[in-house]
Amino acid sequence: MKTFLFQGDSITDANRDDEKQGLSGLGCGYAFLLASEIENNHKDEIDFINRGESGDRITDVYARIKEDIINLKPDYMSILIGVNDVSHELTMKCGVSPKKFRMIYGMLIDEIREVLPDIKIVILEPFVLKGTATEKLWNDFDREVRILAEISKQVAEKYELDFIPLQNKFDKLTADGNTEYWSADGIHPTLAGHEVIKEELKKVVEKYIAECVFSEV
Repeated sequence: MKTFLFQGDSITDANRDDEKQGLSGLGCGYAFLLASEIENNHKDEIDFINRGESGDRITDVYARIKEDIINLKPDYMSILIGVNDVSHELTMKCGVSPKKFRMIYGMLIDEIREVLPDIKIVILEPFVLKGTATEKLWNDFDREVRILAEISKQVAEKYELDFIPLQNKFDKLTADGNTEYWSADGIHPTLAGHEVIKEELKKVVEKYIAECVFSEV
């Protein structure tokens, strides 16, 4: 049995419940959608765990590295982080600068790989849309999240990790101005938005599963 760990902020958290096991503890977002679909086709082959935390920045994920990553010993892990690093700075002056974001992201990957050298990690690109939570500071949100999105891509390239671009995908889907269908407030996806993330991540997870099956033949 392989283990897949979801890491990130409230987009990943999606109201998950630590007290519940299995699919019922994964929340109501892309983590649940993906796990329920994969388990349908690969029952007893892969176990899914969600440790996304609402409000987290990259520094918070790093602070949880032992308890919520290393101790769980996942074979695979996805990370979606970055929008709070910007929003916390714009609204509360406690965000994470691009320079520190890059440094901590690298430290996170280095330390995980030191203990779990065979782990496969996929980085999802942070994204932002215009909505009730972002429109007042839209230019700042748009500029700064895209900076962290590019850094996330560069971290993935440096460590030869899979990278899933999301901003351009959502930009195209909202080109008609109908952002509310895809995001409740410009930061948190609706069910339709979570479905988009799920579909993109599923491609990578299915690749991992196929590689695992092939290696065992």
